[in-house]
Amino acid sequence: MPHNSDTIAAIATPAGTGGVGIIRISGGDAHSIALSLSGLNQLKVRHAHLATFKNQQQQIIDSGLILYFQAPASFTGEDVVEIQGHGGHVVMNMLLKEVIQLGARMARPGEFSERAYLNEKIDLVQAEAIADVIASGSEQAVLASQRSLQGAFSKHINQILQLLIETRVWVESAIDFPEEEIDFLSDENLKNQLSKLNQTMQETLRKTQTGVVLAQGISIAIIGKPNAGKSSLLNCLTEEDSAIISDVAGTTRDVVKEDVVIAGIPVRLIDTAGIHETENPIERQGIDRALKMKDQADVVLHVMDGQTSVKDQINDNAKYINIINKNDVLHPENQNLENVIYVSAKNQQGIDQVRDAIVQQVNLGKLNENTFTARQRHIEQLKITQSHIEEAEQQLQFNQGELSAEELRLAQNALNEITGEFSSDDLLGEIFSSFCIGK
Repeated sequence: MPHNSDTIAAIATPAGTGGVGIIRISGGDAHSIALSLSGLNQLKVRHAHLATFKNQQQQIIDSGLILYFQAPASFTGEDVVEIQGHGGHVVMNMLLKEVIQLGARMARPGEFSERAYLNEKIDLVQAEAIADVIASGSEQAVLASQRSLQGAFSKHINQILQLLIETRVWVESAIDFPEEEIDFLSDENLKNQLSKLNQTMQETLRKTQTGVVLAQGISIAIIGKPNAGKSSLLNCLTEEDSAIISDVAGTTRDVVKEDVVIAGIPVRLIDTAGIHETENPIERQGIDRALKMKDQADVVLHVMDGQTSVKDQINDNAKYINIINKNDVLHPENQNLENVIYVSAKNQQGIDQVRDAIVQQVNLGKLNENTFTARQRHIEQLKITQSHIEEAEQQLQFNQGELSAEELRLAQNALNEITGEFSSDDLLGEIFSSFCIGK
């Protein structure tokens, strides 16, 4: 863990030129540094002070506002000062350099949020949600990230945790008082409690997987034979001329990537080279990349040329969406096939059905006001928790109270890692190192 006696500082606004730039300072010397920089005699808490910022040679660097947040009523739980100046790259760095010379040190990536967590202003899920809000690629993701930041996900986890603790108390009480005439371990209510806990974990896993998709988005590979209309479909989905289209087969020889939002979900569309046999080394490289993208993608749009019989091309892989293009010139054998979507990329017909199929494919048809963002880390911990709960159920069936209690203890530890009640230093370092400096 870092030592929190240091006063840290960083530019909190993005690099570049803007009307306003902000430098954030946190720690015991934040207040005195602000007074030295501004020449003011005092700072009123939560009040905007107009000030002129000078270096130690009394040369004016900039002018702007200073805001002071006194510990513990601040984001980090420490004294925090925000200096608002003009948003130029050079002037911001001059101000930061002066702040460092007055006694602060440069903050590490995510150190402000890390201190907020260590000082119990937020839990680990809320800390991660800060980064998710900043990185959100859609309006739906912003709203869901804000729900996590406000504690919706943490509250949900804590409710499960409370149910888990109650179950542990029940099992361990039965172990500690074996002389009681009633066999508490055989109580149907206890078995029902464990079953309810298991079902709750399954529902939470489904909901959390949706949250991961919202936070990270999904990748969709568009594959098919040459001249099937893959690039035309890409252009329809992006509503732009993202890829060159031509009647000449093999126009696309490399991977074309475009980021779009479909039904509030960030999506990366990947147009690939037509998959076919070829001796051309350049085409071969493109096809190899297409096959790689197909395996890595979350969803595959399998585009087939409706002018030729495609019965033997339809793929029943779970992540495939089979699309027959050129529905205005269909081969007779392609009529009324099941598990396919008929489109005409040229005439922009059937594109909404493709979008709907994508949403259903990743199980995002029920996004609502209770959806929150989550991370793969959360899913892994939930899976570990559920496995221990299932094992506890099994041990209880054999009247093995001690083993069941141990599994429930391990389940509680795994669940606590999500909010940070029980977390290793390595885990914290990994999480906060991915944050922006100044956050």
